[in-house]
Amino acid sequence: MQMYEAVNVLGGTLQPCSLRPRTGFFRDGSCNTCWEDSGSHTVCAIMTAEFLAWSKYVGNDLSTPRPFHDFPGLKPGDRWCLCASRFLEAVEEGCAPKVMLASTHRDALGIVPMAVLVANAAESKER
Repeated sequence: MQMYEAVNVLGGTLQPCSLRPRTGFFRDGSCNTCWEDSGSHTVCAIMTAEFLAWSKYVGNDLSTPRPFHDFPGLKPGDRWCLCASRFLEAVEEGCAPKVMLASTHRDALGIVPMAVLVANAAESKER
């Protein structure tokens, strides 16, 4: 698998999203992507209880640990590389988590408009 260039939605170098828990399509801690990443795991989001409950409700349980897959389960405050389409769906449902723009891959822009990402950006210097 050939990883795409690590560029964020701000045009800079893609920053890490989370090493604890280790996230990303490549489980390298960043929201890197490639052609084979059909889910586009490119949006670095800060988990909330509301989002985790909604995600479980719609069939993607991110909070239950799965030791067999070395997945600890997520809790509020954890950062995780979400599928861009799932993030956009959460925006439309009114339960989107905040995103870290510097850690969100530019390929997310093929699915999520920049204005939506900015409107949901975490408070930080990147805003």
